[in-house]
Amino acid sequence: MLRQNYSAYTAADHHTWSVLFNRQVKKIKEVAYPDFETGLSKLGFRASYIPDFKRINKKLETLTGWQIYAVPGLIDNRFFFEKMLHRKFGATTWIRKPGQLNYLEEPDMFHDVFGHIPLLTDPLICDFLHGLAEIAAKHGYADTVVEMLARLYWYTIEFGLVKGNAGLKIYGAGILSSIGETDFCLSEKANRVPLDIETIIAKPVIKDKFQDCYFVPDSMRQLPASLPVVSEKINTLSYAS
Repeated sequence: MLRQNYSAYTAADHHTWSVLFNRQVKKIKEVAYPDFETGLSKLGFRASYIPDFKRINKKLETLTGWQIYAVPGLIDNRFFFEKMLHRKFGATTWIRKPGQLNYLEEPDMFHDVFGHIPLLTDPLICDFLHGLAEIAAKHGYADTVVEMLARLYWYTIEFGLVKGNAGLKIYGAGILSSIGETDFCLSEKANRVPLDIETIIAKPVIKDKFQDCYFVPDSMRQLPASLPVVSEKINTLSYAS
């Protein structure tokens, strides 16, 4: 089983984390979903050092019962949903090089840990993730079902915006960890539409450029509340296929 070898991180690694952390916290301060900043605080994330998975898990266990586990990089969607059924979330342990601060093809730990893990302190996010995993399990992790759920995950948990009292807020980890997409998704160039489950599960993901569409729920409560609709749509489409 892969583990985070914390002692192997160099001073340069911690410095890279620090640069990314300080830059992104400043960028998203006014536009991040409020519970994201709360999650950073609850987990004790700091700019000065890379988070330790063991310490994170002790806090997550108390807060929501979730745990993170180390992965080498991108993992199979089926495996990802199987682990989430048991409230376990995969995160990489390697961090990008100084020359990769602005762009990286494959997600590193800044994306996974900074972008995703603070929102595992939010029960609404946790309920939504676990609900997706339950739907996958109900269908025996059939490839077509897992693909539809992966799309839903992508356009919400990875690249989601939500309406807030003070305007649009970002909760998607792929945006929260990207200085470029943070600017783009809130600009006039971005295409933002209401959350639509049927449209999302039929829409292939976009990985090589900014998203051509951002789906926006009216509140974060709409995500777990949408799970019965997700289940119904997937039942219909999976039987039809």
